[in-house]
Amino acid sequence: MQMGTAAMEGVDTQRPEGNARTLTTARPAALLLLSGAAALVFQVLWIKQLSLVVGVEVSAIAGAVSAFFLGLAAGGWILGRVADHLRQPVRFYAALEAAVAVSCVAVTVLLSHSAAAFVAVEAISPVAAWLMIGLLLTIPSFLMGGTLPVLLRAVTRQDAGASRRGGVLYAANTCGAIAGALLPAFILIPRFGVMGAAYAAASLNLLAAVGAWALGRKAVQAPAPGSAARAPLSSDARFAVALYAIAGGVALGYEVVWSQMVVPFMSTRAFAFAIVLATYLAGLAIGAAIFARYAPRIRNPWLVFGGLIAGAGLVAVAEVALLGKWLVVAQTWAEAVIYQWTGSAFAGMCARFAVAAGAFVLAPTLLLGAAFPAVLRIAVGDQRVGREVGTVLACNTLGGIAGTIATGFVLLPALGLVRTLGVLAAVAVMVGVAAAWRGRQRGATAVHVAIGVLGLATLTIAALIPADLFARLLPGASGAGLVFYEESHGGTVAVVERSGNGNRFSRLYIQGVSNSGDAMPSLRYMRLQALLPLIVHNGEPRSALVVGYGTGITAGALSQYRPLEKRVVAELLPAVLRAGSRFQGTYQAINDPDLEKRLQDGRRALQGSAERWDLITLEPPPPSAAGVVNLYSQDFYALAASRLAPQGIVAQWLPLPTQNTDDTRALVASFIKVFPHAQLWTSELHEMLLVGSLSPLKLDATRIQARFDQPSTAAALRAVGIPSAAALLSTWVTDRAGLERFAGDTPAVTDDRPGIEYATWVRPRELNRVLPELMALRTEPPLDGASAELADGMALERARLDTFYRAALAAYAGDRETWGRELNKVARDDGGNLYYRWFMAGGGQ
Repeated sequence: MQMGTAAMEGVDTQRPEGNARTLTTARPAALLLLSGAAALVFQVLWIKQLSLVVGVEVSAIAGAVSAFFLGLAAGGWILGRVADHLRQPVRFYAALEAAVAVSCVAVTVLLSHSAAAFVAVEAISPVAAWLMIGLLLTIPSFLMGGTLPVLLRAVTRQDAGASRRGGVLYAANTCGAIAGALLPAFILIPRFGVMGAAYAAASLNLLAAVGAWALGRKAVQAPAPGSAARAPLSSDARFAVALYAIAGGVALGYEVVWSQMVVPFMSTRAFAFAIVLATYLAGLAIGAAIFARYAPRIRNPWLVFGGLIAGAGLVAVAEVALLGKWLVVAQTWAEAVIYQWTGSAFAGMCARFAVAAGAFVLAPTLLLGAAFPAVLRIAVGDQRVGREVGTVLACNTLGGIAGTIATGFVLLPALGLVRTLGVLAAVAVMVGVAAAWRGRQRGATAVHVAIGVLGLATLTIAALIPADLFARLLPGASGAGLVFYEESHGGTVAVVERSGNGNRFSRLYIQGVSNSGDAMPSLRYMRLQALLPLIVHNGEPRSALVVGYGTGITAGALSQYRPLEKRVVAELLPAVLRAGSRFQGTYQAINDPDLEKRLQDGRRALQGSAERWDLITLEPPPPSAAGVVNLYSQDFYALAASRLAPQGIVAQWLPLPTQNTDDTRALVASFIKVFPHAQLWTSELHEMLLVGSLSPLKLDATRIQARFDQPSTAAALRAVGIPSAAALLSTWVTDRAGLERFAGDTPAVTDDRPGIEYATWVRPRELNRVLPELMALRTEPPLDGASAELADGMALERARLDTFYRAALAAYAGDRETWGRELNKVARDDGGNLYYRWFMAGGGQ
């Protein structure tokens, strides 16, 4: 996929042969703008769909995306050569765009139904399964890969302007790609769903095809002479292409590193990543457009090409060396200015993201974008444009694949972010020096010296940047003790230890974003996440699967329910497991030989195995994070339900402050669409617990009391403020009828319409809205065989819990008088409760 606007011109009235008329760049640039937008939309959609098929493991996605880029490379290589033999390359381009539209929609449809087929084939032959996915992606990407070289062939004339026209078309294609990077997250998927977005993208391809077909009636391009078309590339061209391939690896390596560096200053939401990608592409487009304007004036393109690649390396490391708290200040200022101008908090946050993306990405990519028309000036003549441009693009794409794999799976795990960036910059310097040496000529000594100094400066700065720079800049580490930090291709994982008012706790940060911790509120809801569904289970639970290890508290709590015979946890990031020993209250889960730890995406863990479970408890990150919606959709719950043993239960963590109330309704709607029997429990002030089953869920008081009274189970729950079976049952909220009233007619979250992933920003004090609304649904738990003593105990514990919730909500509303009065009442009535005492001591997360 060539991504990459320039001055607009019409059809040239010169007729170099007979009645043929050649094209200038204006209308072809407009066509490639549409094509680039469609290509990026499809790429975003397919990466999203692939996470449902092969999982969200970085290696799996990288392998599938590599197949896509291999198709691009092959298309550029082969179809570029085909274009040199055509008298009507514009018509051929029209056919390509039409074929792209049809094949891309077909692939999108097939991917949406391929998860089961992939798992089935993988069980027989993993190689065959991956070949199936690779072939699926390669067909449309092969066609995409030919669009730029074919259209550039159509605008070529017998002059030396290939680099200028190539730069213009590349910039136009990339400008379209910028729109394609933003449209899915901001408009298409939230409004039309995945398939609707695919149809919208295909309409752009068809529009380009119609425009090209009409344009093809006005221009005919003579094919290249046969002997010239068969002549090998010159040695200069081959050397330039080789260097550009290495530069492609460096550029994609930068992208891998930047994608991790920038997250602590942004968000894990999908539109944050879209802004980073759009900024990357904007740099390429602007750089290519600027160079294309001045390309004819350049006497020695070798020196310019070398300077651009080496300069990008210097700028990349210099930006990182200069990083500091000033970036957060600049982001805050930009957010405030845009909010004041627009009145939109969402626009303000997007401005915040754009500042961070610009600080890392924009300047180096300006230089990298300019390198494309520079290398065209060296490697492309006027006779074999399709072939030569296709070769340049194909080799650059192949280099990009190699750079992505080497950076993500070799350099990052071994060296970390800062040193990996230094290695990439060093390679860029070597490319620049090699290009400058190739282009040596009299009078250029000063330029050679400048490139040498530039390279030396790059290496010096890279060596001086502290290797733990990003650990120091971690937002959550400010004023706290960083006790664990690891960088890998899957993301950064850190543990920060905090203390205050007699409380000590640790927080887990993934990609710079706080995920969870071992403070008392977290201990409480995670232990209930594991033990409550086991205690109320209608059968005799013997097996349990936890999706998401996190701090290890939920997985560890399973060990305190002794009848369990099989305990398994699925965790995506190895570094999260390595950080496990840093958290308290896990019952040494990380060293528990009876707890099986599977390094798998949770969805793949269920797709790839037919095992049946008595309990599946789900505790992924909040649903607004990019990709996590895969574990909150109706389709996923249907998959989980299919893996339940008779009377099995699915327990879903329901965070309250991480999304707006309407989004919480959508999450509840997704759950009850699958489970005919559902319950809601309040596990902590900020969290609730959805419990669902395909079988009736009956609460048997005698059985619940007996299970609670198991010594290890009772001790685990007393330690988090649940001193009795009555206290446990007092956390009941409502059954399916209440959940239906809450959800109303809100559409469910599905794989095709994952709207929660693209939700607007959470309103201030959203907890004060959603918690009272949910607690207003509360009914008496439908207990069988409850004694009067148990009923009285439940009433007492419920009153205490309500008092505490009133106090907490008053604190969030800024009503300190009510907070103090109600909390004092809690202290008088139940001052020994460890959960309430934690807040009385001034604890906080």
